[in-house]
Amino acid sequence: MARDRRRLVAWLLAGLVLAVVVALYDADRTGVSEPAAGPTATPCPDSALRCPGGSPAPGPVPSPSADPSASGSTGPSAATTPPATPSPGTGTDTGQGPGTGGPCSSPGACGFPDARTTGPRIALERHDTGDMSVKTDGMVIKGWDIRGSLDVYANDVTVIDSRITSANWWGINLRPGFSGLRVLHTTITAVPGKGPDNGGVDYAVSNMGGSSIEVGWCDVSVFGNALSMGQGEIHDNYVHDIVPFRNQGGEWQHTDAVISGGGNKGRLTIRHNTLLNPVPVHQGASAAVGLFADTGSVSSVVVDGNWLAGGAYALYGGGPGASGIQVTDNVFSAEYHPNAGAYGLVAAWNAGGAGNVWRGNRTADGRPVVPEPSP
Repeated sequence: MARDRRRLVAWLLAGLVLAVVVALYDADRTGVSEPAAGPTATPCPDSALRCPGGSPAPGPVPSPSADPSASGSTGPSAATTPPATPSPGTGTDTGQGPGTGGPCSSPGACGFPDARTTGPRIALERHDTGDMSVKTDGMVIKGWDIRGSLDVYANDVTVIDSRITSANWWGINLRPGFSGLRVLHTTITAVPGKGPDNGGVDYAVSNMGGSSIEVGWCDVSVFGNALSMGQGEIHDNYVHDIVPFRNQGGEWQHTDAVISGGGNKGRLTIRHNTLLNPVPVHQGASAAVGLFADTGSVSSVVVDGNWLAGGAYALYGGGPGASGIQVTDNVFSAEYHPNAGAYGLVAAWNAGGAGNVWRGNRTADGRPVVPEPSP
């Protein structure tokens, strides 16, 4: 009888221990190993327009503030203009940077793209393609180290985790009538003195198509007008070390980190890039962001959360006919010129244009940037 009681007690103790183990396991499974909501450190998926922790999806248009740099229309046309929300990562861990008006010491130190956060993420295989025409819809070029250029006569082409070293007019060119080009995590460069334009190269990425393209997390250098398009998503890129050259007419080629010639039918978004134009003015420097009415009025452009430096002016704002231009939360750096550009911070800003908004723009040392009135 005593032996039966001891056996029963042993079984009860074993059951109690088992229950405790199961409870601890269940708590661990549901409370610790379940992934938390929000951004993660995983690599950006190839199909993602924006990575976790990257540029946010557009939100509502912010209301006017007391920011001394703020300007623009507050009527119905401004209220219906698509948004320009600040990009994350544009301040340091101490809360300084463009979002707070505090100082920002350098692009990389303040969360802007640089050589560490752009370009291919995988090992590359050399491809001596020369100047290659792409004519297959949906083609994906991944992991290629290309000696040559890509001329795209197809829809929905993706170039990702690659390197292009071009001696052509362009690195990648989308032809008229085609759409859907995406260039991601790619280095696009050239060899100075070996381009067709009297030893120079003109466009790292050119959008001759009639629809939006995407250029993201790319390391771009050498090309005179690095990213050239009227509509597209330009985000998280590092444009630097533009090289001056005399074009075939014997004149210094104008240089811009991003250029748009106006007359666009779609939206151009330039968000969270480092855009550097170190070229001296006497050798053709134009802008870090040049919005020019060369082929028509400039409209529907967002310039948000970028680091801008160099050019004659760091930013050309589109001129008298420009509308729907939102310039918000950018940092204007004095790394090449005391006023960001050789002649000043910004030119051709149309403060009275319908839907034009200027807000939250600062110099790298934290001073508000206020555009001068257009003549």
